[in-house]
Amino acid sequence: MEIKSAEFIKSSTDYKMCPDGKLPEYAFIGRSNVGKSSIINMLCQQKNLALTSSKPGKTLLINHFLINKKWYLVDLPGYGFAQTGKETRKKLIENIKNYILFREQLACLFVLIDVRHEPQKIDLEFMEWLGSNGIPFCIVFTKTDKLSGSQIEANVENYRQKMLENWEQLPPYFKTSSYKKIGREELLDYIEETNKSLTIK
Repeated sequence: MEIKSAEFIKSSTDYKMCPDGKLPEYAFIGRSNVGKSSIINMLCQQKNLALTSSKPGKTLLINHFLINKKWYLVDLPGYGFAQTGKETRKKLIENIKNYILFREQLACLFVLIDVRHEPQKIDLEFMEWLGSNGIPFCIVFTKTDKLSGSQIEANVENYRQKMLENWEQLPPYFKTSSYKKIGREELLDYIEETNKSLTIK
């Protein structure tokens, strides 16, 4: 897929305020500081489309970007650490869950995982929740440029084995690096194929 246009449309505090219409949406989510904004900018080849920050927990809104006038890329708030008060955190979690559960346009959720780390309880529990609610999702391993090829394979396999303790079948997964633009074509091809299947239906 070629990205011919990518434009910011709006930020929303609630899924009911998200853009109208029936265009499919592909949302990106992950723990704070996992490299979400960098991946979005890499996919769209725009350096500052999604704002990046060295401070975790900066994305507090549901951000919609219209791609090729045909589908939305959605930047969701990170889960886990956020420099906010208890009530704000609680509201954030509620907003994220409501978007995922009730946004009919959501075609796929991309869950970003930092490939450098051991499987994290918060990520595993979040994906268990997605599975129990029948939410279509993929895993996107980020920051592969930080490790050697053998380390990447070992860490991904570690994750696979951990998930197979509770899953009969694993979701699709991608290995990416926003710095080296690794995985860009694979992710965009997956979105393109999913869009085609939605059109067929």
